Amino acid sequence: MGTEFNGAIDDHLRAADVVLLLVSPDFIASDYCYDRELKQAMERHAVGEARVIPVILRPCDWHDLPFGSLLAAPRDGKPITLWPNADEAFVDVVRAIKAAVKNLDAPTKPVPQMRETTNISASDQTIRSSNLRVSKQFTDLDKDRFLHDGFQYIAKFFDNSVKELVRRNPDLKYNFRRVDANSFAATVYRAGKRICAGSATIGGGLMGRSGIQYSMTDSPMQGGMNEAIYVKADQQALYFEPLGVQSFGRDREKLTHQGAAEFFWSIFVGPLQR
Repeated sequence: MGTEFNGAIDDHLRAADVVLLLVSPDFIASDYCYDRELKQAMERHAVGEARVIPVILRPCDWHDLPFGSLLAAPRDGKPITLWPNADEAFVDVVRAIKAAVKNLDAPTKPVPQMRETTNISASDQTIRSSNLRVSKQFTDLDKDRFLHDGFQYIAKFFDNSVKELVRRNPDLKYNFRRVDANSFAATVYRAGKRICAGSATIGGGLMGRSGIQYSMTDSPMQGGMNEAIYVKADQQALYFEPLGVQSFGRDREKLTHQGAAEFFWSIFVGPLQR
């Protein structure tokens, strides 16, 4: 069965006009993906039979690999998991694919003759720096929207996650409720006993209006605060930064909506994993 599956992959690789490399530490560590699929894709790219687009999913050291000189997506090769808005990152990937498809029939541009032989393939249509970032300014409106969009994402993430957790573990029961537009609570039970409880609320207490606080109780705003995330901005993007109660001593991360949801979820599900 595995041989048939591998054969189907080879057939698709030989027929594809555009090949996406879904780059992550797992991709790089996979002998089959890295040694076989990548080699075949790069050989077809080198002779102009296909266009290879590295799609950087997660942070990893890829610039010195055989595809490191190719134009990666999303723009500037920034990993999708580090974008504040993952949907925006995927839209950028779609645009890169559309551009590649549009130029499939374009004639290959000749490489100018140099006094010394270069290693640049004639199929490389775009040779440019990836350092094209320009500093951005974010308004209070941008930050408020990021905060509320992030909270809605986290609430839906918890709702779906507790449902899937219980589906996979029939001995568990759960309760998830939206208290109001700015807070939710989740509880997981085993044999009727509360095992996991958590709630999140926009603002409140020392948080003001700029963050989301998390409590290890299913009574929002009544059980103190065990962790929190704040809306921050650098010169490129908005992100959530943890207060650091649960990760004291570690460098604070720049979290996307998904990263923030996973951050709170790891606190919530911890009692079931110990």
